[in-house]
Amino acid sequence: MAQVTVLGAGAWGTAFGQVVADAGNDVMMWGIEPEIIDAINTKHTNPVRLPVVKELPHSMRATLDRAEVVKDAEIIIVAIAAQFARQALEEFAGLIPSNAIVVSLMKGIERSTDKRMDEVVTEALNLPMERFAAVSGPNLSKEVAQRQPAAAVVASVNRQAAEKVAAAATNDYFKMFVTDDVVGVEMCGSLKNVTALAVGMARGAGYGENTAAMIETRGLAELTALGEALGANPRTFSGLAGVGDLIATCGSPLSRNYTFGANLGKGMSVEEATAASNGVAEGVPTTAAVVALGKQYGVPTPLASAMNNVLEQGISCAEMLSQLFADGSIEE
Repeated sequence: MAQVTVLGAGAWGTAFGQVVADAGNDVMMWGIEPEIIDAINTKHTNPVRLPVVKELPHSMRATLDRAEVVKDAEIIIVAIAAQFARQALEEFAGLIPSNAIVVSLMKGIERSTDKRMDEVVTEALNLPMERFAAVSGPNLSKEVAQRQPAAAVVASVNRQAAEKVAAAATNDYFKMFVTDDVVGVEMCGSLKNVTALAVGMARGAGYGENTAAMIETRGLAELTALGEALGANPRTFSGLAGVGDLIATCGSPLSRNYTFGANLGKGMSVEEATAASNGVAEGVPTTAAVVALGKQYGVPTPLASAMNNVLEQGISCAEMLSQLFADGSIEE
């Protein structure tokens, strides 16, 4: 049994906290909304962010206090919106136990710096990479919260750290696999959100299976090429963190990115789609960062570029697809 802290009491943080608690660990949640902290402690629920769960494990507790939540932690799981992660984590600098492993559940690229979450976390906490791990996979929070069978990948340059996290989060319905490809897992989790925006937009505009499959396949090729340019193992993109997560995110209305895109396809503006979203669609700020990374590393990003024109110029779905077709590549 391990002492596990979860920073972030949103839907995914709470669902993953339940996974870890079901694996036999004590879990302490941290959040900034007093009503959520109180509900977890007194009613064993998170009715604001995860109402689908009627009763959380009693081994899950919560606090607003930063020092209290991390003081005894062996594993610290970060489930904060990617664009706010650096600012939030800097408040924990100096509080993290010297032997704790810090695990990122976040899927995004920091827009202001074009940095991955492993870079953001280790910089904000002054943390060595040997104590960092990233988790990604086809994990829609509502389905995981309902204890439906699922799996994910945990990546760390430190095999022992990855195995410790995997053991703490593996139970009878959730399985964790281990890899050392931190960059690959990070890139898979971030870039697939951009593809999900495009698939959702096509669906919202009334296009069918052929169009969705085309977008998903070209999106996978794009994110694989960019990941390889950054040093990732291409095999990672055909696994749970890559194609697995892509399928789940691009095929379900439970995906915030898919839903955001679908609202754009139905004619909403970016502002209207943002107002209609229940939670953060990480693909929105990530899109511009992907385009910037593509330019930096000399990798064409036609899908991300077309979606960026949707977000910044308001072009239609038909125009987005036309721009994707204008890609000069003739190779699969």
